[in-house]
Amino acid sequence: MPKIELQGADGLVLAADAEGDPTRAPVILLHGGGQTRHAWGTTLRTLGERWYALSVDLRGHGDSQWATDGDYSLDAFARDIRVLAASFDQPPVLVGASLGGISSIAAIGEEQRAQAAGLVLVDVAPRVEEAGVKRIGAFMTGNMDGFASLEEVADLIATYNPHRPRPSDLSGLKKNLRQRDDGRWVWHWDPAFVGGRFGSIDETRTRADATGDRSSLVDGQRLQRAAATITIPTLLVRGRMSDLLSEEGAQELLELVPHASLVDVAGAGHMVAGDRNDLFNDAVVAFVDEVRAG
Repeated sequence: MPKIELQGADGLVLAADAEGDPTRAPVILLHGGGQTRHAWGTTLRTLGERWYALSVDLRGHGDSQWATDGDYSLDAFARDIRVLAASFDQPPVLVGASLGGISSIAAIGEEQRAQAAGLVLVDVAPRVEEAGVKRIGAFMTGNMDGFASLEEVADLIATYNPHRPRPSDLSGLKKNLRQRDDGRWVWHWDPAFVGGRFGSIDETRTRADATGDRSSLVDGQRLQRAAATITIPTLLVRGRMSDLLSEEGAQELLELVPHASLVDVAGAGHMVAGDRNDLFNDAVVAFVDEVRAG
């Protein structure tokens, strides 16, 4: 599949893979924090059979440019999404996992002129569970000096996702890593991205209320306000084994966005697309079909 360059906000160039006919209606895949555009399994190819599908590396991730000013705030990610969406002749359907999802909520809910035909939120909502946030934070910040081998990386991932089979071929891991000159493998994102973003949800909310700091990515109150303004078709896909999005968090999203629908995927945790790619693809294709038919 061809890698292309797209324009984000603040002059940043964002890398993307594209599948399908560019004259068709666009669907944009936006991965979670610390992931890359390769996180979707067969989803990009499946969507590209029917629409123009793009899987984008968020700023500071994968092959996209790093923010020279270190701006990895929710505002910055939301600006990128608005610029991306506005670059197409037809409003795209946005499919956002975790960070890509909350950034899409902010992009659409806080800017009335934001262009999108539909929104798929993948295992994320304004209310997330503190334990899940901390577990993700520990995973991302626990090996900042990298790994001596791909075997070490595979061991760590297997510990984090014990329900997913450990791959026998480790070459695919290279899509999410880069090798330094000293031979160590490090995650394919800007280390500045994780700075100060995985403290207690209560701590970050208190700091935001006191200082006006918008850098937190887990500002539930802000995301609640944004979600309540969303009027476009919306689908929430939850991993039934997720420790980040609880049933209560999913129900709250449905109350904030009454026209939204929910698909609860059995056998999947927070990484829904990776855990049950077949069921995930079915849900997204059916939703986009309905959006485009309307």
